[in-house]
Amino acid sequence: MSKKIVLNNFEVNQDSLPYIIAEIGHNHQGSIEKCKELFVKAKNAGANAVKLQKRDNKKLYTKKFFNSAYDNINSYGKTYGEHREKLEFNEHQYKELFDFAKDINITLFSTPFDFNSLDFLEKFNCPFYKVASADITFIQLIKKIAETRKPIIISTGYADFEDIDRVLDAVNFKNDVAFLQCSSVYPAEASQINLNVIPEMIKRYPKNIIGYSGHDSGILIPSAAYLLGARIIEKHFTLSRALKGTDHGMSLEPEGLAKMTNGFKKLKDSLGLKKKKRMPYESKFVFKMKKTIVASKNLSKGHVLMDKDLEFKSPGDGLESYKADLLIGKKLNKDIVEDHVLSLLDVE
Repeated sequence: MSKKIVLNNFEVNQDSLPYIIAEIGHNHQGSIEKCKELFVKAKNAGANAVKLQKRDNKKLYTKKFFNSAYDNINSYGKTYGEHREKLEFNEHQYKELFDFAKDINITLFSTPFDFNSLDFLEKFNCPFYKVASADITFIQLIKKIAETRKPIIISTGYADFEDIDRVLDAVNFKNDVAFLQCSSVYPAEASQINLNVIPEMIKRYPKNIIGYSGHDSGILIPSAAYLLGARIIEKHFTLSRALKGTDHGMSLEPEGLAKMTNGFKKLKDSLGLKKKKRMPYESKFVFKMKKTIVASKNLSKGHVLMDKDLEFKSPGDGLESYKADLLIGKKLNKDIVEDHVLSLLDVE
């Protein structure tokens, strides 16, 4: 493995812009048309990929939990199972969505939460997979995903380095794997996000791309994550934060996603050089403000320059102020007038 990950022919490395994932999850509210609208708006906002979540609910949950009452404002059913089933797409709908994503040239992939869901997604040649934070200890599922020989992105919410180490030690990855710093809080407060772990992860896992999966509100924290080295940025995405559902409130709307994606290009450009030096494009702006050394009055040839003979005025088209000591005590070799821009050629 190398310090890169190739996601549907897009190489992500430490020198690249971040790979931006619009996590749709179930913000489509079970509507395939709304899901398509989310795809289009994510594409227009500059996202590289859109992500769904796939569950075989009746296999994933115990019967007791599946049939438990789910009575709250975000519920789409009387039981938790009914709620989840309302938000799942079937095989025909997934095919339609994969075809649609291909037509508009945006990558669609998904998070399988169980073995059956992975088999389901393989029918559509899902280009790579995401492992949810809660499944970082589900080694059996990660092994099965690795057997597809496709790249894997693993979130690390409610995990520590030992959990990540266990994955790397236990799984024979057939392709590149990336890890995303994540806090499993919905939504996450700034004090719960712990961005400082990103450079630590970069050092600890030199063969793996590190990214950030955010449950925060806004675009500031993902930008900071990129500056700290995150090269995959995943953010929940919605048409409106006012919609019904648990994830909408911490999601970006289309305008916010566009601002975030556009901002990354500016951030990358703004990093620039590591060496501090005077740049040619600064000179015309500094000229009017910078000080140079001029004569404070008319002075005759042979005069020995003293501090009182010098003044510092703009524009800055002559000897720079810090070089005044090169003139003090030197004899003028010609007559000069007030405001004459002094140079070393004027003295002997």
